[in-house]
Amino acid sequence: MKHTNQPRLRLLALDTSTSTLSVAVMENGRLLAERNIKAERNHSAYLVTAIEEAMAAAGVGKQELDGIAVGVGPGSYTGVRIAVTTAKTLAWSLGLPVSAVSSLAAIAFGAFAAGTGQVPGQIALAGDGASAETEAGGSRILAGADAEAAADSAHHWIVPLIDARRGQAYTALFSAAAGQIPRRIEPDAIRLVADWRDELAGRLQALPPGQRPAGVWFVGDAAIHEAALEELRPLLGDTLHLRGYELEGAWLGLMGSEQFLRGALDDVHTLEPNYTQLAEAEAKKLR
Repeated sequence: MKHTNQPRLRLLALDTSTSTLSVAVMENGRLLAERNIKAERNHSAYLVTAIEEAMAAAGVGKQELDGIAVGVGPGSYTGVRIAVTTAKTLAWSLGLPVSAVSSLAAIAFGAFAAGTGQVPGQIALAGDGASAETEAGGSRILAGADAEAAADSAHHWIVPLIDARRGQAYTALFSAAAGQIPRRIEPDAIRLVADWRDELAGRLQALPPGQRPAGVWFVGDAAIHEAALEELRPLLGDTLHLRGYELEGAWLGLMGSEQFLRGALDDVHTLEPNYTQLAEAEAKKLR
């Protein structure tokens, strides 16, 4: 039976878009338990057990959940479907709302927090219901003056990378400051890393020195593209950070909690993964 003595928001968060399987149980934006497993291509073999273990460790039963947050990619074509299908099944069977979280946004959040020594309990969730333009995954998008303001010295640029082979990566651009949920500047997409690097360099050079970000962080599968990214060193110097990072459930759960507080929910029947490209088999078929 659900507790009713005080307002709370209990969420199950899960993601299988990368080689790491991540599960978290949250209450009011606080991490109760998580499981992060290096599952490679065996997410389906571990996900249900990971959910059960995290729920047991948190002391929360399925009937006590208030919602489900799921990483919708982009990332592994097969992997991302496993989490989304599981989340939709649970949400439908338990009658729960669901919120789609950008896996790239969660990687950006977790990597920046790890690099700056933050822990989940240090993040304040706004929950003020303020309206904000969103796209698939519920991430806030900055435009115009807001996007320019996000580049000031109080903020950093975070560029998450999930390798997509052939010099490509699933990537996006966020602005982040300590203790805050990252704010989106550019949407999730698959891009040639060299072209993306040059585009970001051009944008940085166009900013007045006083408005440039305090740091530019390439995170996630940064090591795979290190040679290309190091070409930014003459421009950025010590403000360029390349940091390997594997998604952790706590940060996915925090993003999901923030989205629930904003009312950024998705229809359980129409929710789909964010592939950003055709699967290789489908691309070959079309060719």
